[in-house]
Amino acid sequence: MKANIFRFHKPIIITFFAVLLFLLIIVTDQLGHNRQLNAEFRPLINLPKVSDNLAQDNADSSIEKTSTQSIKASLVSNQTYQTTKAFEEYQPQYFRATIDSSNYGDRYSTDIHGRTLNNQPIVVLHETVGSATSAINTFKTHHSSDSNQSSYHALITLNGTIVYLVPSDKRAYGAGNSIFKSSWGVETVQTNPHLPASVNNFAYHISLETPPDGRNKPGNSYHSGYTDNQYKSLAWLLALSSIPDERITTHREVDLSGHRFDPRSFDFDEFFRVLHTYRQPTVGKVSIQ
Repeated sequence: MKANIFRFHKPIIITFFAVLLFLLIIVTDQLGHNRQLNAEFRPLINLPKVSDNLAQDNADSSIEKTSTQSIKASLVSNQTYQTTKAFEEYQPQYFRATIDSSNYGDRYSTDIHGRTLNNQPIVVLHETVGSATSAINTFKTHHSSDSNQSSYHALITLNGTIVYLVPSDKRAYGAGNSIFKSSWGVETVQTNPHLPASVNNFAYHISLETPPDGRNKPGNSYHSGYTDNQYKSLAWLLALSSIPDERITTHREVDLSGHRFDPRSFDFDEFFRVLHTYRQPTVGKVSIQ
């Protein structure tokens, strides 16, 4: 993500890069010499002031809306894609939920052997199994044991509300022993000598709230599927990124334990149909008015 694809007035440009520089200084100071902020994982959206609580599964009243223009002003892109008119017309509701710091961590620039890491980001899709509220409450709970720590970067409720949980430049604990098979081979990273390698260091984890008929059932069973608004909000969120189609995968596909089957009943054809209406490949700089 080397350049912003949108044209701003000069004062906005100065303010944006001043804030970005300040954030990078803080991140550098916090991560130390063996960690670094991967530019591909800079936040997809700098959120305005938003609610910090999910009062109920479909908590429309606690959500503050924002304009597409304000989202554009904070978008960081590598110019691989441009958003479309359909993207502009769909404006999902969203808010941020603060979770316990034990359930996420930093992204590393080297593995346990000191080798430099240069994996490009992937998106791993999940489902909550329970309600959105239940998942968020789990992430808000302090977990001292590594085996109990878990989180997503974002969660999408049944009505399409996007709940931001972990900043995109941080590592969410969405997968355990896992790999991603790409055109470059098998990708996985071990950052803890006491835990198996996983995709977490280069993954952006997004979960869909499970419909009621799919809750408290065997992990490999199917259910009625996800709502139209969930597919739209998922596509809308990923249209803000430069992550290509071939690096969007599922928890089931990356998992090596044989116990993860999510997201069950996911319709990839429908998802990609919507995603391709929200973003299009582009060459060079673009400007969306």
